Amino acid sequence: MKSSDRIKIPLGFWTGLQQLGIAPYDVARQAELPLTIISDPVVNSVEYFAIWQAYNDLIGDTAKGITGLVQAIESAQYPPAILATYHARDYREALNRMVRYKQMCPPESLRITERGEDCTIELAWVQAEQAGPPILVGITLACLLELGRRGTGQPLKARSVEFSSSMGDVQALEAYFGCSVKTGAQCNCLTLNRSDLDHPFVSYNEELLEILTPALDDSLDEQRRSRSTADMVKWIMKRSLTGGRPDIQAIAKELGMSGRTLQRRLTEENTSFKQLLSQVRHEQARQYLSDPILDIKEVAFLVGYEDQNSFYRAFRLWEGDTPSNWRTEHLVANSRPEARMG
Repeated sequence: MKSSDRIKIPLGFWTGLQQLGIAPYDVARQAELPLTIISDPVVNSVEYFAIWQAYNDLIGDTAKGITGLVQAIESAQYPPAILATYHARDYREALNRMVRYKQMCPPESLRITERGEDCTIELAWVQAEQAGPPILVGITLACLLELGRRGTGQPLKARSVEFSSSMGDVQALEAYFGCSVKTGAQCNCLTLNRSDLDHPFVSYNEELLEILTPALDDSLDEQRRSRSTADMVKWIMKRSLTGGRPDIQAIAKELGMSGRTLQRRLTEENTSFKQLLSQVRHEQARQYLSDPILDIKEVAFLVGYEDQNSFYRAFRLWEGDTPSNWRTEHLVANSRPEARMG
């Protein structure tokens, strides 16, 4: 198992299940995984998704599974990376810590955008082709609101919540989030009142943070050193393409360095921000065009182009052909018997 695909299931997950009347052994059996995952809970992303889907199947309704488990897990049972967020100075610092430390425990990743009265947190997957089950999406976003509620001691409400999949009893989710919940959306995101981010945390503990933060930062730095700067930049780019052209300063900030330092490191790796952006757009365009359901205009938007003509020009440079011709030839090639057998 690659280190990037090692996911540790927190103890709080199993105890939370028991509070809901679900035996951990039943989840393991439903997921068709060995019972040893309960005592040695380190799995890969495929197994991780299977566990969440098994929980969903056993609980019966996705929304019920989300709201029940989020409220059942006690803060003290969270792993250190998550526990540290509960001792932040305020809600904003807690969310930023959550985004930062989430990099250590894939497969999901988070991106925060503050604009106007809104703070939007979007969930994406480290492996774009490997999307997790809806219940995991819901749990992740609900935990972010629960973080604010427990940390501030106030009954905070979200401004809006969007899910790309069906989520079961939407009314139960609306009652929990305190706002309208949209399904069938283009992305999975939670929008908060930006002013709520200024609320101080009653659980703020400076001494504990001084103990936890260095160890967590060292773990994150060690994980980052195992990957090239170019790989990390491409990973962040893939998450932010739909928001338009990724900005080098924003990506540098997410990596904890200045724009100038990022440019220097990419030069040392014989590449540039512009080259990586072109590579990412090319890779994502090929992936999206392989899905016949997506319209060419949608593909152009998904890879960060504001107009279709710009996308066409770029694609001709990459492939020497138009997106529609490439798609047709690719789909025909994949439909041949020898292609299917391979």
